Amino acid sequence: MNKIQETKEKICAFYASDYHFEMISLPYINKQIEENKNVIILTENNLEETINTVISKMNLKEEKKERILNINWKNDDLSKIEDIKKAVEEEKETTIFIKGKENYIKNINENIENWTKENREIRLIDCYDLEEISSNLDSVMNKYDIVLGTTGEKQIQKI
Repeated sequence: MNKIQETKEKICAFYASDYHFEMISLPYINKQIEENKNVIILTENNLEETINTVISKMNLKEEKKERILNINWKNDDLSKIEDIKKAVEEEKETTIFIKGKENYIKNINENIENWTKENREIRLIDCYDLEEISSNLDSVMNKYDIVLGTTGEKQIQKI
């Protein structure tokens, strides 16, 4: 488990580009939506253009595409923070993707921990830029038990 985030299940993912992040996360996001879970994506950069491109090329029913596109893919942390607080108040199962540089992920995690202290309905997925952390990959992975890939969640094998 990530030492910062002791109260919630923590998952990590690694991406090489915005398109790569979307391809990794979309099957998981789709599953979360099908299970009526709330999905929030906190990101350092706007993903609207890339997600529209990816979704347009996918073989999904229009209803599923719409539900995915209805997620806020912008880098609009203030409104998303309000969404997180509301989900906590309503005790709604929520999956939060935190995509960005290592420092951004750390800062967002610290804030979310403060807002969601005892809430176990929150699932955080920290998504790291591989280019930034490539020399540090082992130490980052040691903070987690689960990694998210295109085939879903996998236990990280500790050596």
